[in-house]
Amino acid sequence: MSIAIQRKAAFTPSPSAETVLAESAGDAAFATTLAKGLVVLEAFDAGAPMLGNMELAARTGIPRPTVARLTHTLAELGYLRYDQDLAKYRLGARALRMAHPLLAGMQFRQVARPMMQELAQSVRGTVSIGLLDGTAMIYVETARSGDVGPHTPDIGMPIPVVMTAMGRAAAAILPAGDSTLLEARIKADSADSWSAYRDRYRAGIRQCAERGFCTCFGEYMASIHAVAAPLFHARNLKQSFSINCGIPAFRLQPGQLEAEIGPRITALAASIRSLVNEVEPTIAPREQQKKKTAK
Repeated sequence: MSIAIQRKAAFTPSPSAETVLAESAGDAAFATTLAKGLVVLEAFDAGAPMLGNMELAARTGIPRPTVARLTHTLAELGYLRYDQDLAKYRLGARALRMAHPLLAGMQFRQVARPMMQELAQSVRGTVSIGLLDGTAMIYVETARSGDVGPHTPDIGMPIPVVMTAMGRAAAAILPAGDSTLLEARIKADSADSWSAYRDRYRAGIRQCAERGFCTCFGEYMASIHAVAAPLFHARNLKQSFSINCGIPAFRLQPGQLEAEIGPRITALAASIRSLVNEVEPTIAPREQQKKKTAK
C-alpha cells in the first residue's frame, strides 16, 4: 500500500511533520512553509531543549537560511524564545498553550487520577494514561509514588508503540484495518525496531485479547517492568487510549506482574470506563484480525 493511500484512509497513523513534508512534494494544496515551521518545532525534545539554527538545520534537513527565517518568525510569534548568550532557541510558552484545549477535552483524566494515584502508591510505581499518536504513545495523565527511580513519565512525553506495553494495549483495540495501517507505518518509520519487536508487539495484542492486559519486561527501559490494559477507543475522534503501570524491576517478585499487577490495571481500566460511560472495547486476537482483513 502506498503512503498516499494510507494518508487518505479513515485512520491516519499521524506521521511526523517531517515525514508528511517529505511525502507531499507536488501537492498544490500543501502549505510547505507552514510544514517546515512545524518540523522546526518538532525538532525540540527533552534531550535537546535548546537548539541553534545550525543544529536545527542538521536535525531537520532544512537549509540553514530557511531555518533562520523560520526561527525568527516563530520567536516573534512566541512559539520560540531566543537566548542571546547561547545564540540558541527554546520552545516558548505559546507552544504549551496550544496543548490546553486538547487536554481539556479529555475530562476523564480528572476522574481517573485519584484512582491512578492510589494504585501507584500501593505498588510503588507509576500509573499513566496514554493516547496513540502515530507510532508513539503520548502521556496525557500520570500518577507516581515518591520513589519510582529513573523513569518519571510526564504529560506530553512520547514513548514508542512497538516496544511498550502501553503501545500494544492501545493498538489492540484498533479496528483490524487500522491495525494494518499502523503496522505499515511502524515498519516504514523504523524497519529495525519493527524487525526486533514485531513478534513481541503482536504477542502483546494477543495477551490483551486473552487476559485483558499485556506485559513488557524491560524492553523499553531495562530497569522498568510494565503492564498495560486497553482503556477505550473513541471512534468519533479516532483516538485510542490505554493505561499502564510501571514498576522498578527490583521491587517485583517472580510472576507478580502477571498474577497481581495485570489484573489490578485491568480492573482500574474497567472502573474508569464505568465512571465516564465508555463501553468495554472489543479486542480480537491478531490472527482473527488478519483473517477478517483477508476476506
